Amino acid sequence: MLQEPCAEADAGSAQAPPPGDDGPRSSRTGRGRRLALTFLATAAVVVIVVWQRRTLLQSLHVLGTAKLGWLLLALAVEAGSLTAFGLSRRTLLRAGGDRVSLRSVLAVTYASNALSQSVPFAGTELAVVYSYRQFRRRGLDAATTSWALTVSWICSASGLALLLAAGAIASGGTAASAAGFAGAALYLLPVAGILLALRFTRVRAVLHTVLATLAAASKRVFGKPEHGADGLDRFLDEVSRTTLPLRGYAWAFSMGVANWVLDCAALAAAIAAMGEPVPWGALLLVYGAGAAVGSTGVTPGGFLLVELAMSAALTAAGLPSSKAIAAVLAYRVVNYWLVLLAGWTIMLVFTHPVRPRRRRD
Repeated sequence: MLQEPCAEADAGSAQAPPPGDDGPRSSRTGRGRRLALTFLATAAVVVIVVWQRRTLLQSLHVLGTAKLGWLLLALAVEAGSLTAFGLSRRTLLRAGGDRVSLRSVLAVTYASNALSQSVPFAGTELAVVYSYRQFRRRGLDAATTSWALTVSWICSASGLALLLAAGAIASGGTAASAAGFAGAALYLLPVAGILLALRFTRVRAVLHTVLATLAAASKRVFGKPEHGADGLDRFLDEVSRTTLPLRGYAWAFSMGVANWVLDCAALAAAIAAMGEPVPWGALLLVYGAGAAVGSTGVTPGGFLLVELAMSAALTAAGLPSSKAIAAVLAYRVVNYWLVLLAGWTIMLVFTHPVRPRRRRD
């Protein structure tokens, strides 16, 4: 799944980020805390894997008997998910009148996603800077690029919130519904706050205060963000700088939703490939559990954490544990590893472009 981090808001400052005020000591402290958190999460995963090694071995055997047709379908719908994401971004990038091809948008998106999914904690920030610079090199102006990346995050976060709310309604269970609605609120509240802040000055002041408090707490624990809430006004100015016709926003949002829906369909196909009935009532919440864990950035791309969360959720939904793990592993091959491989391949091409050979006379 291609996720839009909230850090997209800082894309406009990608060319010249302001220097930090706390010096190298604060940076080292934050880095140490992030490494410690990553170590603890990895250690917990290792303990669980060793504890459940028999089930894991059984799931690997089940994975070897997967139905090829369903796996190919999972691959096809995952490709559709990425294309929908690219169509959403291309619509927004064209708001300033610049022409950019879907091929270029997808190439940059694959490459930046690979960067984001390969580096813990700081991956999203590196991906923002990379996306911004790549689009600028393709002739897009700075204002439109910053605006497009920001609104793309808004559309994507809203789409995921909508999906989680739908999952909460479909699940029917009290505890599951509560978890789904809580997840939807987690993604939707920042978006709603931004939209209200664009309209009301008082809301902007309140949002600035809340964000400053949260940023200070996050900085004490993780060392991020370095500049607190200082970029909020710049962020809101960027969002309001450019506009699209209503149908343009509707198309960008619908493609953002399609990105999540098709990625979830890839999970359903992976479950079917294991010969198990898809738990449709709980599927969206299972998917949401993986999306939430993957967005933490504790491990690159949520590696192992996403697998554990989704496997546990599928087991709770009624699948045998070995088949649940096998289904999630198959899904992650399509959703994570193949996309990561494609992204790094594209990034290498960007770094070392193939030059045409000169014709000999």
